[in-house]
Amino acid sequence: MRIQDTIRRSGRSLRSAKLRTVLTSLAIAVGGFTLTITLAAGNGIREYTDRLVTSNFDSSELIVGRDKEVSNTGAPSTEPKEYDESVTSMAIGGDGSSLQIKQVTPEDITELKSLPYIEEVRENYQLAARYITREGQKRFTLSATAYNPAQKPELAAGTLPKTGDIADNQVMLPEGYVKALGFKSDKDALGKKISINIQKPFVDGGGEQVLAAIRNGVDPRTLQPESQMRTFTIAAITKKAATSINFGTLPVLVSTNDAKQMYDYTTEGTPSYDKYTYVYVRVKDGEKQASIDAAQADLKAKKYFTMSSKEIQQSITQIVNILQALVGVFGLITVIASVFGIVNTQYISVLERIREIGLMKALGMRKRDLRRLFMLEAGWIGFLGGAIGSAGALLVGIPLNPWITKKLDLGEGNSLLIFRPSQIAALIVGLMIVAILAGYLPARKAAKMDPIEALRTE
Repeated sequence: MRIQDTIRRSGRSLRSAKLRTVLTSLAIAVGGFTLTITLAAGNGIREYTDRLVTSNFDSSELIVGRDKEVSNTGAPSTEPKEYDESVTSMAIGGDGSSLQIKQVTPEDITELKSLPYIEEVRENYQLAARYITREGQKRFTLSATAYNPAQKPELAAGTLPKTGDIADNQVMLPEGYVKALGFKSDKDALGKKISINIQKPFVDGGGEQVLAAIRNGVDPRTLQPESQMRTFTIAAITKKAATSINFGTLPVLVSTNDAKQMYDYTTEGTPSYDKYTYVYVRVKDGEKQASIDAAQADLKAKKYFTMSSKEIQQSITQIVNILQALVGVFGLITVIASVFGIVNTQYISVLERIREIGLMKALGMRKRDLRRLFMLEAGWIGFLGGAIGSAGALLVGIPLNPWITKKLDLGEGNSLLIFRPSQIAALIVGLMIVAILAGYLPARKAAKMDPIEALRTE
């Protein structure tokens, strides 16, 4: 019997039991729906992650530090860290524990700049500003950092520098501060002055200042650290982009020179003066992954810890893959449950058609053809279930996609659900194969029937 004839005959057999076929297919459709949505969500999150990384990190740069925490993109270590007396920089961990951070020194920066494969070294300034204000207005807390040319912030007003850094004594102000500082609008703020207060810390806990105050007859409790008010001109107003990596308030962006001056002022006399938690290193030919890998290998040999944009992306993608797998398991459980439904349906079909099976065998149909007939019937059920499930996912996902994207604040041009025809086709084919395999045992039973006994059956 030709395969085309077998396919047509299996289709006719299913049409004769429409309700049973549809109900069995719907069981598979539930799994198909879940898996289609899961695949689409995985696609959307991965694409969003790609944009997130490319918008915030230069692929030709490495984050380089002296502490292994710089390259730690996985789960926190459970091993205690040995105390090192040579490391004077301390920090407080999220659990309240003290952390020693081995910082990058000027000698390290000189060494990095001397390496033949390094094009540029850029310090990371973690600024501790007290408040931002303008004349006649309230004071507000802020975070401030140096403008990173690799990051292209979204602007509500003003323009980005065509190349390189922003000008000295200028800032890019987050739009949240516009009304708070008394400006009428984003455009009204451009060219206006704001002031940022920074504070010089007490050295050695302020012991020297306390002794000097006592000698001069001043109450030590009234002592205040020295502070400085720096005035800047607003060059642009930034707004939160969907692909920006910021927790809390957007930072005020200043030039690298201003950031260095502020950092030096706020760390002078402390162990962190002229030292950095990490630096950005631009690799020559860094667009090529081979150059990045070679640079990382050499820096590791020199006891540096590094992290590339690719590693950051892989770390995020790994979390996405785990979540996708967990959701996908529920879809697979549904598919597995539907397998038993297919087996049951096909066994019932065999029992209902015993005389038909006997007649077909008596007329010369081979066991192989008979087995193929019933397995193809199961395959049709799998195809129908996969098609219904995928179509349902498209009908639900496509209209809801803009609403979901807006609710999650993914931004324009991003989508949570991205349906790919190749994945949907592969899923339907996969469900067909699963259904065909599920139909093997009933098909085998039909093929082994004795034609004479089958024809005698009432």
